[in-house]
Amino acid sequence: MSAIYTTDEYGRPFIIVREQDKKSRKTGIEATKSHIMAAKTVANIVRTSLGPRGLDKILISPDGDITISNDGATIMAQMAIENQIGKLLVELSKSQDDEIGDGTTGIVVLAGALLEQAEELLDRGIHPIRISDGFEKACKIAVAHLDKVSDVIPWSKGDTSDLFKCAKTSLGSKIVNKCHDQFAQIAVDAILAVADLERKDVDFELIKVEGKVGGELADTALVHGVIIDKDFSHPQMPKEIKDAKIAILTCPFEPPKPKTKHKLEITTVKEFEDLQKYERETFETMVKQVKDCGANIVACQWGFDDEANSLLLQHKLPAIRWVGGPEIELLAIATNGRIVPRFEDLSREKLGSAGTIREMSFGTTNDNMIVVEHCANSKAVTVFVRGGNKMIVDEAKRSLHDAMCVVRNLIVDNRVVYGGAAAEISCSIAVDKEADQVSSIEQYAMRSFARALDVIPMTLAENSGLPPIETLSFVKSQQIKQGVWSLGVDCMSTGINDMKEQFVFDPLISKRQQFLLATQLVKMILKIDDVIVHESGEQ
Repeated sequence: MSAIYTTDEYGRPFIIVREQDKKSRKTGIEATKSHIMAAKTVANIVRTSLGPRGLDKILISPDGDITISNDGATIMAQMAIENQIGKLLVELSKSQDDEIGDGTTGIVVLAGALLEQAEELLDRGIHPIRISDGFEKACKIAVAHLDKVSDVIPWSKGDTSDLFKCAKTSLGSKIVNKCHDQFAQIAVDAILAVADLERKDVDFELIKVEGKVGGELADTALVHGVIIDKDFSHPQMPKEIKDAKIAILTCPFEPPKPKTKHKLEITTVKEFEDLQKYERETFETMVKQVKDCGANIVACQWGFDDEANSLLLQHKLPAIRWVGGPEIELLAIATNGRIVPRFEDLSREKLGSAGTIREMSFGTTNDNMIVVEHCANSKAVTVFVRGGNKMIVDEAKRSLHDAMCVVRNLIVDNRVVYGGAAAEISCSIAVDKEADQVSSIEQYAMRSFARALDVIPMTLAENSGLPPIETLSFVKSQQIKQGVWSLGVDCMSTGINDMKEQFVFDPLISKRQQFLLATQLVKMILKIDDVIVHESGEQ
């Protein structure tokens, strides 16, 4: 025990607490600096993967699974970070991923840069609270400036070229950039197929991304329907069904069983024969009920034994078994069918309808998938990703998700700012200008915020093999001289610095969210001044 109970000479009880040597404690500036150090270390890991020339990271899990990724959120989530402040940065990239879906690397780099600047201010003796107040002011100015420099991009169902360009910007840094145009088009088509344009809302549940190893990235396709990773239950069933009427069942093809545990004792041959007869009759009744309602294919959530399978084949009723819960729901949405929990409830109105259902096989393997196309409800789509190995397929799925999120954000709010760090440079200039008019000590923090924003263009230049400081000072001076806010870092060495001409766009809501979340996190870290760690093994 670390405390001793005793009494004084008058008999009054008191407790003597022994020095708690098993606790480590950091306070004040020392604590803040150790946090900044931890956060900077994490931010530096993803820093090299920012921008179109950013490098990929390879992550190996304890089980030996390999992930190769350029996506900030994926890298952060898979690094088993022990440090508490490091974990906050992981949460930061996750919240950006959940809310916006893109810009997860940039937000971590920005947070790391802000903390680096805060460290310099702490060394000058400025109080952490004054620093966070200055950052807050600067963030407000930067966000207001973003609104000022943003452009509205027009789009309609007939003209999606601008959406396509934004999706292309998102895919620029990903592994799929050799099929750049194709993936960007898939992202735009998938989102527009399921978008509710009146409510400006997109339901991602209706977009399923399936992957299969084999083939190449260029074989990736968008299917206006559902792909189920199963095959027909019997190899002799027809491989293609036209004008399909689907019975979607969540009840098993087997005789009913009591819910409680039960035993059935059979003492004579006759009883055994009766049982067999009952089973066969039950199966036949079930198949008859399906046939009577007009279905010509069954999708069942559960399995069924060989007897039921051969009966279905005899009755020329193709079936798919073990269809998972999410797939059943998607199938019901796509075909306008109803999920039926009991055979007695089957009726013609509850059947789903599709133009064709076919089995698709791959290469020399025995892998088959079922494709449900030309569905009654065209809102559900599936993106079918192919790739040379599992890592490429997984990364292609993540890249597509980011691109689809960008298109979704533009449907919600079609204002954009220019990429290539053009937005960050113009915000940095605006914050610097405002800082001169602030008379209090916060002006130092505001200038530091502007310097932190400059880290993004410098990192982009560095990752693209350009001299960082020269590139930044050149672009900054050009923006001030010409008053054109769309000038940025020419990462692809095209010779054009105007991002408007290069068609490098970022959704405004994504950039705004980056600034707000990063500033919020930095303020939180600066406010912590005491860390008490209980060592394990304390009595």
